[in-house]
Amino acid sequence: MLHRLPAFHSAGRLNAVIETPRGSRNKFSFEPDSGTFRLGKQLPAGAVFPFDFGFVPSTLADDGDPLDVLVLLETPTFPGCVVRARLVGVIDGQQTGRSGRTSSNPRLVAVATKSTEYAKIRRLSELPQALVDEITHFFVSYNEATGKTYRPTGTFGRRKAASMIEDGIRRRQNASARSQKRRRPMRRVA
Repeated sequence: MLHRLPAFHSAGRLNAVIETPRGSRNKFSFEPDSGTFRLGKQLPAGAVFPFDFGFVPSTLADDGDPLDVLVLLETPTFPGCVVRARLVGVIDGQQTGRSGRTSSNPRLVAVATKSTEYAKIRRLSELPQALVDEITHFFVSYNEATGKTYRPTGTFGRRKAASMIEDGIRRRQNASARSQKRRRPMRRVA
């Protein structure tokens, strides 16, 4: 199942599970309980996802979902597709929901290992600044259209992004351990 997939492939590449393909107005969300993808919302007319968007499995972010990842690839894939990718950096930011709660919400950026156009990109800083600005603007406007606020706090390289993934893996493991403790039945002592 997708939610049991490790964050990294054995070759050290990132496993990215695509929820929403490049060019889509529809935002899909993975439902781990059923193993399906549901339509979450539709973006306003004229707004589309600039690249494939999904999550890093076996991680947990501050917002309670797996870490988000934007995967650079020339053509769209499909919801549920697992793309092996090379991590290049992160657009970090704070997201404030409709409830007023603010949480860290980094957007990892990776290049699909099968990409030809972005094959030489190893660092976020190697992308044209205009493209990074457009991606950042997309996340700001996307959240704004759904009644949330996304405030970018900076762009960082691979090391910071990898550190966020390691933190996300630990957070997921700790949450799973707490969940297991709650599920254990109490033993009767005679």
